[in-house]
Amino acid sequence: MHAYNRLPSSGHNSPSSPPSPLLSPRLRHGRSKAGRFTPGPAPKSLAQRVAWVLLSVLLRRQGIFLFAPLLYISGMLFYMGTMSFDVVPIITHRPAPGSVYRSPQLYSKLRPEMDSANSSADAISTVWKHSYKGGHWRPCTNKFSGVSGKLNLFIKAMEDGFRNSCKVQDRHVVLLKFSRDDGEDLIASNVDNDDGNNCSMVVKSDDEFEYGLPESNGYILVEANGGLNQQRTSICNAVAVAGYLNATLVIPHFHYHSIWRDPSKFGDIYDDDYFVRSLKNYVWVVDKIPEYIMERFDFNVSNVYNFRVKAWASIQFYRDTVLPKLLEEKVIRFSPFANRLSFDAPPVVQRLRCLANYEALRFSSPLLTMGDTLVARMKERSSNNSGKYISVHLRFEEDMVAFSCCIYDGGEKEKKDMEAARERGWKGKFTKPGRVIRPGSIRVNGKCPLTPVEVGLMLRGMGFDKSTSIYLASGMIYDSERYMAPLVEMFPLLQTKEMLASPEELAPFKNYSSRMAAIDYTVCLHSEVFVTTQGGNFPHFLLGHRRYMYGGHSKTIRPDKRKLAVIFANPNIGWKSFKRQMLSMRAHSDSKGIALKRPNDSIYSFPCPDCMCHMNKTEDSRSPPVT
Repeated sequence: MHAYNRLPSSGHNSPSSPPSPLLSPRLRHGRSKAGRFTPGPAPKSLAQRVAWVLLSVLLRRQGIFLFAPLLYISGMLFYMGTMSFDVVPIITHRPAPGSVYRSPQLYSKLRPEMDSANSSADAISTVWKHSYKGGHWRPCTNKFSGVSGKLNLFIKAMEDGFRNSCKVQDRHVVLLKFSRDDGEDLIASNVDNDDGNNCSMVVKSDDEFEYGLPESNGYILVEANGGLNQQRTSICNAVAVAGYLNATLVIPHFHYHSIWRDPSKFGDIYDDDYFVRSLKNYVWVVDKIPEYIMERFDFNVSNVYNFRVKAWASIQFYRDTVLPKLLEEKVIRFSPFANRLSFDAPPVVQRLRCLANYEALRFSSPLLTMGDTLVARMKERSSNNSGKYISVHLRFEEDMVAFSCCIYDGGEKEKKDMEAARERGWKGKFTKPGRVIRPGSIRVNGKCPLTPVEVGLMLRGMGFDKSTSIYLASGMIYDSERYMAPLVEMFPLLQTKEMLASPEELAPFKNYSSRMAAIDYTVCLHSEVFVTTQGGNFPHFLLGHRRYMYGGHSKTIRPDKRKLAVIFANPNIGWKSFKRQMLSMRAHSDSKGIALKRPNDSIYSFPCPDCMCHMNKTEDSRSPPVT
C-alpha cells in the first residue's frame, strides 16, 4: 500500500483521478423524461439565441424572478422618458344624477305636451281621498280640564255666584265639568240647601267660570328669538313650563334679530288680552313684574338671573334644577328660549302646549282682519272651483338661496349676488378655512329650495290645470322677473298678498316681516291644499294647525325633493312618465296626511292624540263640522 501523495507526480505509480461527478438530477431527468425541458437543436438567428439563453437562465435560476419588478420599473421609466407631456389626457367628469339644475330645459321640452294634455278640472276637489279608519279626530278642549293636577276647584270662588240664587249660608257644592255635543264646555253646580232640598242647577260656560289657581311660585321672563313661528315655539313652551312649575308667566318679549329686522312686540302680533283670558284657568299670566320685586334688581331685567338651558331639555330638568332657583329668587329669566323643551314630555305638558298654540294664540285684530279679507278674496277668485284654492309656501328669497349654497342657472351674476348675500347675513360663516361646499351633493340630498318653475311643473304633473287658483306665500323672490315667468304661464290665476290687497291696505304691515308672515299664515291655513317646498317653522306649524282644523288630516303636499332632483335633471323623461311619478307623490302625501305623534315628533306638527280626540262614526254623525 502506498501513501497518498497530494503533490503532482509524473511517476507511473500515482493513483488515478476520481471519477467525474454525475450530472445534476434536474438535468439528468430533463434529458431522459418526456415532457420536461429539452434544449433541442441550437437556434440559428441572433434573436433566437438571445431568447434561448434568457429562457435557459430563468429556468435554471428561478431566483432571477426576484428582480423582475425592478426590471419592469426600469422598462416603464425608460418608456416614459420617450413620451411628450405637452398633451395631457382629458378625464371627462360625469355629474351624479340630479346634481345639476336643468329644470328650465325640462320645462321647454315638456311644455307642448303638457299644454295639450287633458288635465282634470276638478283635481282640487278630489285630491284628498285618505281618511282615518273608524272615524276622525276633533279638537277637544275638555281634555284641558284639570290639566296640571294643580287646578283645584275652590268653592269659595263660587260662593258669590250661588248666594243670590240659593240664599243659603251652609251648603255642599258639587262641581261637574262636561262637554255638550257641539263641543262647548259647561260647568254645572249642584247646590244643596240647609233643609236637604235640591236648589236650582246653575250652568255656566267654561269662559265664564273661574277655577282657583294655587299661589304662584314666582315669575318667569322669556325672550322669544327668531322669526314668527320660532317665537311661537318659545311662547307655547313657556306656557307649558310656567304651568308645570306653577309659576306666573310674564308676556314674552320678542328679541330683535338682524335677519328678520322686525321690532314688533307681542301685542302687535297676537291678541294679548285674549291670550291672558284663554289661559286664566290654567296658568298665571301678567304683562309685567310687580315693582316691589323689580326694585331688588334696580328695575333692570338684565340683572335677573338668566338660566342658560340646553336645547331640548327635559321637563324633569325644569322641576329639579329650575324650580329650586325660582323658589329662591322669585323671578328668573330664560334668554333665548326657542327649542328649550323636549318634544317627549308628559301629557300634562303636552296639553298645555296644545292650549297655548291652538286656543290662546290668536293674531291681533288688524292682522286677523287683513288675513280674513285675503281669504275671502281668494275664495271669490276661485269660484270656478267652489272657492277652493292652493297655497304654496315658496322659499326662493335671496337669503334662502344664498344660505343653501345651491347653484342655479344665473351664471356669474348669481355667484356674485350669493357671495354678497352670505357675507352680509352670515359674516365669515361660509368662508371659514377648511369648509368645503359641494352644491351638487346638496341638490342630490334634496336640500336646495325649489324654484318657481319646478313648483309649477310638479303641480301640473299632479293634475292641477290652468284654472286652479294659487296663493303664493313668499318674500321677495330672487330675480323674480326671470324665475316667476314660467310659473305664471302654467298658472295664470296665481295671486300674492301684494296682488290681493292695495298698497294702502298693506302699509301698516309692509316693513314688518313677522306681520307679513302672519297674513300668509292665515291665508295658507284656510286653503284646500297647502304645498310646502322647503323645511322651516312656517310649514312645521301649519301642518299641525291644519290637522287640528281638518279632522286630523293636514291636507298638505310634501314632495320628495330627492326624487324631484333626479326627475328634473332627466332630459329623456316624457310627459306621461313625469305625470305618473307626480301623481304617485301626491298620493303619498295624502296617505301621510293623517299621522299620530311618535315620542320624539313635534306636537306642533302632530297634534293627535294629545290635542285631539278620536271620534267614531256614530259620534261623528251627531257632531257638527268644525269651522
